[in-house]
Amino acid sequence: MQIQAARPFVKARSSVLLIEQSKGAVMSHHSKKLPKEHQIIRNLSDRVVQAQGPIQILNSIQWDNQIKADFFKHKAKKMPKVDADYYQKNKLAYKIDDKREEFKELERDIVNHLGQYNEVGHIMTRMCQEYLVALDLLEARGTKEFGRYSQMLYGGASQVFYVGGPSVNELAETLLKALSHMKDAENTKKDEKCIDAETAATHLQEKLDHFFKHHGDNVFVEVDDKMVADAAAGADRIRMKKNVKFSERELRLLEVHEGWVHVGTTLNGLSQPVCTFLGKAPPSGTVTQEGLAVITEIFTFSSFPSRLNRIVQRIKAIGMAEEGANFLEVYHYYLEQGVDEEEAYDNTMRVFRGSTPDGQPFTKDLAYNVGFISIYNYIRLAVSKGLLDRIPLLFLGKIALEDMRTYADLMEQGIIVPPKYVPPVFQDAAAVSSWMCYSLFLNKISLDRLAEDYEGLL
Repeated sequence: MQIQAARPFVKARSSVLLIEQSKGAVMSHHSKKLPKEHQIIRNLSDRVVQAQGPIQILNSIQWDNQIKADFFKHKAKKMPKVDADYYQKNKLAYKIDDKREEFKELERDIVNHLGQYNEVGHIMTRMCQEYLVALDLLEARGTKEFGRYSQMLYGGASQVFYVGGPSVNELAETLLKALSHMKDAENTKKDEKCIDAETAATHLQEKLDHFFKHHGDNVFVEVDDKMVADAAAGADRIRMKKNVKFSERELRLLEVHEGWVHVGTTLNGLSQPVCTFLGKAPPSGTVTQEGLAVITEIFTFSSFPSRLNRIVQRIKAIGMAEEGANFLEVYHYYLEQGVDEEEAYDNTMRVFRGSTPDGQPFTKDLAYNVGFISIYNYIRLAVSKGLLDRIPLLFLGKIALEDMRTYADLMEQGIIVPPKYVPPVFQDAAAVSSWMCYSLFLNKISLDRLAEDYEGLL
């Protein structure tokens, strides 16, 4: 059952249909007027979007509710019964070999029609190669190879940010140490979980109506009783879990993270007249997307310690699994952090989904922190070089950070159009740059040495 906030659900569905038909008509209208070389890119881009459609990684690796029920039936003392045979029962909507051939043929066509060194062609061929690895990942569900393919797509907890630099694991240790001193930071009315899902959806709908109304896009907020997560964003809607209560601070987070960034970048990508692939995120785009969402949380003061603690604990849990910890060991780690039993199970399941309870982890949840560090450093460098116009381009669509220079070039060529939706904090690049200018210096200051000098002040 789904309850549409502030609008009848039937009306919402018909509205979405009209919106999609309208978008299709607009895109078709634009495509007829495109120069021949742009039309070739558009056709290939549409084929990439169509080919990747059925590859739904998260839906293909989830554990069903019966696994959870059995786990607690045995008092959380036995490992969940998940193996390769379990995943085979979750049939994919396509044949992996056929889908592989489709991407290989598409990759050949991209090179044949655009040339080996074409900028857009390079992005699309890399996307094809990523989706081939994603197919390998799904074929390896429940086997020892699953973790290796996951690291190829999303990285691992032991990876470093640059040669000789700190690792993702070390980042987690630093943040967890700092967060341990902030346990009492959330004792205000903003932190009371007293807003039921239906009321929360109505409030969030009002906020998103205001943000998206200027360009005629409709974004819907729904209450869904079949969800696992408390909230999730789709192309033009945010779903909220029924029977969950939210705090005022959590609603602000959903507005910024799921609405402004995830839905906003999707709509920006769908608005592209040529590079329609920007409306869909390949695995490499996940890191950039989640990094953008987290940095927008931070810059708008929408994040909070328990939220940050939750995404940092995911690094710790993935790192433990990479080093050989099994499901029960990671589950007990979460219990030791004060997480209740049901949430501890859900968090641990995120680590081992697609794998086995004693296998290597699914590493996608590293994206939040890895992406934040990557985006933060990109903005710092853009400011230091005076390239302030590059910052809003981060919201063009479902981009990968490594392609930013290419997108700047494509903008000048008229192949890419500017993003419609950019979070307010990033609309004024001058204001962001002022803050970042100080950060360039502050990063040179030793906090340990400063702590010695400030000892008498704290």
